[in-house]
Amino acid sequence: IKHMMAFIEQEANEKAEEIDAKAEEEFNIEKGRLVQTQRLKIMEYYEKKEKQIEQQKKIQMSNLMNQARLRVLKARDDLIADLLNEAKQRLVKVVKDTARYQTLLDGLVLQGFYQLLEPRIAVRCRKQDLPMVKAAVQKSIPIYKNATKRDVDVHIDQDNFLPEDIAGGVEIFNSDGKIKVSNTLESRLDLVAQQV
Repeated sequence: IKHMMAFIEQEANEKAEEIDAKAEEEFNIEKGRLVQTQRLKIMEYYEKKEKQIEQQKKIQMSNLMNQARLRVLKARDDLIADLLNEAKQRLVKVVKDTARYQTLLDGLVLQGFYQLLEPRIAVRCRKQDLPMVKAAVQKSIPIYKNATKRDVDVHIDQDNFLPEDIAGGVEIFNSDGKIKVSNTLESRLDLVAQQV
């Protein structure tokens, strides 16, 4: 009986060891699976965080670039405004130099004729420029006729003058007043400013 009990006890111990080994193996497998799952979750979490940080960096960089671009545009606009103010002040000096201003008026009147290409034209100017504009019209008519082979009848409007507070120049209209060429010094300056 002792021999039999020892045999049963040994078999029971072997069975217990086998169960322990199997349980340990299953535990290790399950532990490995859990560790791997958690590792993947952690990696996904950090990848997502990395992408968010990258996205935030891009947004921040874009915002900084836009702010810099806006500052550059504002500085450019301020500079253009300063240049325009300076140019307007210089226009006053040009108008005071009658020889230069007469040459300028000659060119503005002739250019207006070419732009309209109408048989009848009305010219409007400041009251104080009337004698110079008359001279410019008389000088421009033969040049225009020679270049275009067309006759032109020019009327200088002495009822409606341009405001005295503008720097100078002329406005030229077709016979019914529907088409206007604004060749005032301010309008020419504005045209240059738009092209800048």
